[in-house]
Amino acid sequence: MKLYVYVQEAKGLPAKDYNGLSDPYVKLQLGKSKARTRVIRKTLNPSWNEEFTFKVDDLSEELHISLWDEDKFLVDDFLGQVKVPVSKVLDSEKHTMPLTWFPLQSRSNRSKSKPCGEILLTVSLYGRENYNRFLHQESGLTRYVNAESLSARESTEPIETLARISNSSLSSFGSGASEEASSIQEDKMNTSSLAGRFFAMFTNKNTETTNKITETTNKTTETTNQTERAESESSENYHDCEDNSEEEQSDGFFEEGFYSTDSGEQEIPSPLPGGILLDQTYATSPRNLNAILFGPNSDFKRELAQLEGTTDLVEGPWRKAAGEPMKRVVTYTKAATKLVKAVKATEEQTYLIADGKVFAVLSSVSTPDVPYGSSFRCELLFCITPGPEVPTEEESSHLSVSWRMNFIQSTMMKSMIEGGARQGLKDSYQQFSKFLTQYATPLDVSSLAFEQEQPRLDLQMDPQSEWKLIVSYIGIFTLVSTLFSLAYLLLHIFLANPSVMQGLEFGGLDLPDSLGEVITCGLLVLQVERIFKMISHFMHARFQKAGDHGIKAQGDGWLLTVALIEGKNFSAVDATGYSDPYVVFTCNGKPRTSSIKLQTLDPQWHEIFEYDATEEPPSVMDVEVFDFEGPFAEATSLGYAEINFLKFTSQELADLWIPLQGRLAQACQSKLHLRIFLNNTKGPDVVTQYITKMEKEVGKKIARRSPQTNSTFQKLFSLPSEEFLINDFSCYLKRKMPLQGRLFLSARMLGFYANLFGHKTKFSFLWEDIEEIVELPPSLASMGSPSLAIFLRRGRGLDASHGAKYTDDKGRLKFHFQSFVSYNVACRTIMALWRNRALSLEQKMQIVEDEEPTDSGDLQNEDSGYFLGVEEASMTKVHSQTLPFSVESLMELYDGGRLDKEIMEKSGCLNYRTTAWEIYKQKVYQRQIWYKFNRNVSGFGVEITSIQQKSKLDDGNGWIIDEVLTLHGVPFGDHFQLQVRRELENAVSASEACNVRVFVGIAWLKSTTSQKRITKNIFEKFTDHLKETLRLAEEEILTKKQLR
Repeated sequence: MKLYVYVQEAKGLPAKDYNGLSDPYVKLQLGKSKARTRVIRKTLNPSWNEEFTFKVDDLSEELHISLWDEDKFLVDDFLGQVKVPVSKVLDSEKHTMPLTWFPLQSRSNRSKSKPCGEILLTVSLYGRENYNRFLHQESGLTRYVNAESLSARESTEPIETLARISNSSLSSFGSGASEEASSIQEDKMNTSSLAGRFFAMFTNKNTETTNKITETTNKTTETTNQTERAESESSENYHDCEDNSEEEQSDGFFEEGFYSTDSGEQEIPSPLPGGILLDQTYATSPRNLNAILFGPNSDFKRELAQLEGTTDLVEGPWRKAAGEPMKRVVTYTKAATKLVKAVKATEEQTYLIADGKVFAVLSSVSTPDVPYGSSFRCELLFCITPGPEVPTEEESSHLSVSWRMNFIQSTMMKSMIEGGARQGLKDSYQQFSKFLTQYATPLDVSSLAFEQEQPRLDLQMDPQSEWKLIVSYIGIFTLVSTLFSLAYLLLHIFLANPSVMQGLEFGGLDLPDSLGEVITCGLLVLQVERIFKMISHFMHARFQKAGDHGIKAQGDGWLLTVALIEGKNFSAVDATGYSDPYVVFTCNGKPRTSSIKLQTLDPQWHEIFEYDATEEPPSVMDVEVFDFEGPFAEATSLGYAEINFLKFTSQELADLWIPLQGRLAQACQSKLHLRIFLNNTKGPDVVTQYITKMEKEVGKKIARRSPQTNSTFQKLFSLPSEEFLINDFSCYLKRKMPLQGRLFLSARMLGFYANLFGHKTKFSFLWEDIEEIVELPPSLASMGSPSLAIFLRRGRGLDASHGAKYTDDKGRLKFHFQSFVSYNVACRTIMALWRNRALSLEQKMQIVEDEEPTDSGDLQNEDSGYFLGVEEASMTKVHSQTLPFSVESLMELYDGGRLDKEIMEKSGCLNYRTTAWEIYKQKVYQRQIWYKFNRNVSGFGVEITSIQQKSKLDDGNGWIIDEVLTLHGVPFGDHFQLQVRRELENAVSASEACNVRVFVGIAWLKSTTSQKRITKNIFEKFTDHLKETLRLAEEEILTKKQLR
């Protein structure tokens, strides 16, 4: 059984500090399991809004809750306590104690003791069956603590912990992910972690030597109590960093002009003796790489933590004291596995060097909860230095990460701890290095010169003159024999006497007088004609040079570079037994042509072709080899090939032999040697820009997927690392029998995956392969829902033929998808991606012209009947109220500021997050919201994602706020969407008053027999929540006015 405790707030706490306030936090203990909240500074009425879970082994146990005042340099002061028997929770209705103010007691429990204040709690008890259901619905946003006591066998845990610091397995699709999560939670192995994937993300370079590293490390040695206080302090600093204006915070350190300019050259620290974990060069400047790893606004560490399953990540602000280097504290909890339970870690990062070009950061990681954890620290040194020059003239940087174990106390386990740490860190930084490539492109320094410069050098290694080329092409014997014949003929004319005219000859016409003369003249004419044709052919070939070779690409985005190295075993089509081959590359409709190599079957090119940058990565490139016959003759194809970039990794493309197709090529087994490089010059921004572009096409906000989800998607379909998931939909694939699965959409492909009783169905095809998409109306065969029929071009998508319903009379594969949970959104997304990739500009313009007559009608229907692609529900007025202040004051509740977050948290919303208001269309603003209801509001701990739109009333006297909410983690959550409309209008009768009207409706996407019951429950619960939100806002706004 599990005990859930929701700590909301406290009031009337005693003052323990000299300023008449306190810094309160809460400790919770059930049996041997412990937990604590964050510290709230300088208040006697703190609000935490945190939820915890404990494992219940004995119903006779008591939940002990105590409040403390934190003192940084002295012992923390006791504020009060309360004890809640588990049996009392069990006897409560539905095993839940409602939100209740519990009076705090002193330690003495004397009746005349001073009042200690009150704390607002709710406690719930759930059995294993219910708990497993809830566990499968958790998203990881709420902080859970499952602290269990250490067993006697944990003396070997540091080794197991470090050895398991391999990459956490990514969540699988289907029910397997839920079963794995459940088994981990129920696992009773209590092995502690060194928290060691110290994904020491930052690297800097500029300070002293290893002696200063040791000196800085000694300053980080603290006791376990000090470590705990540092965690709570950094947590508070993290949450309040935007409002904190103390001079010691130095997040501006990452802005230009804030780097140290100490006189004298600082020595770069030597690598730590434990070894090198990462040694790589990246195509970005040292300053950018430093900002990626250690910048206060960088998403790298948060997304890496999410990928590895690390929770409770708190990054404190960078601080600089007088005469001291820049420092900050990072705390996190490493994810549990079947062998190792979750463990907390504290990481202190210190800049040793930071001058704008060189950065060095020393990271000291402590894990006091691990056995022997107080006797050692794991240290990592990040060094970022300028890298070598690259041919593109862009900046590069070199990152080096080294480590060592710093033993503060002597222990017999030293060698075992070091051995476990070595293997654990090695596995962890393989994951780190792989994930960093999504933010900075790695460079292979050893092969960089060969990949880009060597082909250009090879062009100068063959500086043959034109005469040498002519001789090698025509041949020595042919040239010598022709010259000899011409010389002999001229000499004969010079020596011979004029002959007497005879026969049919007349003045100016001298005919041959014998058969021998006829033969000699004929041979001379044929030889001269042959030589003339060869020279003409040579000159045309030489003039048709590789005009595209060496031309630099333009723009930023996805740059495609192709290096043509050589060819092998080409077919001979000329009478001479050779060919004159040249290659044509075509990508995104743009051709690139190589030079012509004369009279060879194994040509050597060493030429480079670049394509201008595009907004999305290319899908395929066509390659065809031709034999040159002349400027007006029809070229003979020696072979062709299609390169699908989704089927090759970047390493495979960097050195690729392509077998050619075609009758001549297959007979001779012809092949081409290529080096292909696909680079993203915009970094992670290119993904964001592409998704923003698709949002405009789809008409709906598209959330960027997490690195973990993208990685799983790439592994599922064996895709390269640059491919990113845009959206996925649950649907049925209609063949002989409907097959339920998921449809995955990315920038370059459409894929389907299903796993039915262990039988997996998986296929994918490119957007360019699609010739036609047809929307089919609802029918009995499609179970009453619209469906999509996708037709591929003839001969395309053959690898996906096992998923096709049939092949039509035109030879096209037909795929039939139906029963989408959200058909409108799925259809719009699929059509937008297909039109963006597969259609030419002329086709897109034709579609726009064809749809012009119906566009206005569609937009009209969208304004009246649709909201962001969701069908509008019939709205019911559920609440009306007049508030004693203006609409402008009430709109603070919806501006994403302090009042908005505070009211929503008090009303039972955990981890409340919003985006800024953005212009959606004319006079309409839009934002997104994420939060989770605590179990007092919803027993399922339901998660909410919503989209809000606001617009002025027609008379400008108020606002209309429309909202569409999607509920996750509840039964039938995919069957409906909740819609809310708030009308806020200034009252006419009073200047300082406003009228509020709230309407609620449910849009049913799929029918269910529980529809009436679900509707009634939602209207009751959600209406109460809306009323509570307005009540709290009224109290807060009025209190704020009284204080003015």
